[in-house]
Amino acid sequence: LVAVPSGPFLMGTNPEQVQALLKRYDWAKEAQEKGWFEREQPQHEVTVGAFEIGRYPVLNVEYAEFVAAAGVKAPSHWPGGSLPEELADHPVVNVTWQNALAYVQWLAERTGKPYRLPTEAEWEKAARGGDGRLWPWGNDWDAGRANCRPAGPGRTTPRGQYSPAGDSPCGAADMAGNVWEWCSSLWGNDPKKPLTYPYRPDDGRENLTTGGLRILRGGSWGASNPAAVRCAYRYWFIPVDRDDYVGCRVARGPLK
Repeated sequence: LVAVPSGPFLMGTNPEQVQALLKRYDWAKEAQEKGWFEREQPQHEVTVGAFEIGRYPVLNVEYAEFVAAAGVKAPSHWPGGSLPEELADHPVVNVTWQNALAYVQWLAERTGKPYRLPTEAEWEKAARGGDGRLWPWGNDWDAGRANCRPAGPGRTTPRGQYSPAGDSPCGAADMAGNVWEWCSSLWGNDPKKPLTYPYRPDDGRENLTTGGLRILRGGSWGASNPAAVRCAYRYWFIPVDRDDYVGCRVARGPLK
């Protein structure tokens, strides 16, 4: 785990950043046409209490302990339900939101420490720090710092492969690319209508028992547009669905 200090940060994307991306990168036009930037606006200041977040996404070898101890079904990409040795230090994928939630609850019970999924705001602050940067490393796209298409290998990569060059200000790795990461936060009920900004943790979006789509952050090895691995990019997934692009990352500490 790495520490994320308390304090404000800029969440979302402002019009000036959008215009700068459109001027510099051809791929930004696709993001604009698909309405990606609209889902990140208006940019606003959010204050998050101090917490810790996983330096890496949850790894297969870590999830294997949960599978063995809790008797849950192994991810579908494990042949015969057994962890492939060569994937031990790769992030786990093919986990639903319910799987991810059960994992952190099991980890909290096992250790006696307040493990949980990060909120959408916590995830973004850990990814970009306090200066509103576009990617964990800064404001210039660099394909060598993130596992995504077309430069990536077309699969998950082991922990640390893009460190420290791709790390976030707090030292978290793989927050751009590799695997999508489940957050605790609700997206809403309609894929086309996310819960709007400004982000408020007390408006029901952090209720873990409410039905609806849940937030994914970070992009994945399958992302073909660098706009989808920016710190502010928001996406959704059905909580009971799984995919070989989707994993999770732990947070620790009380919600504040």
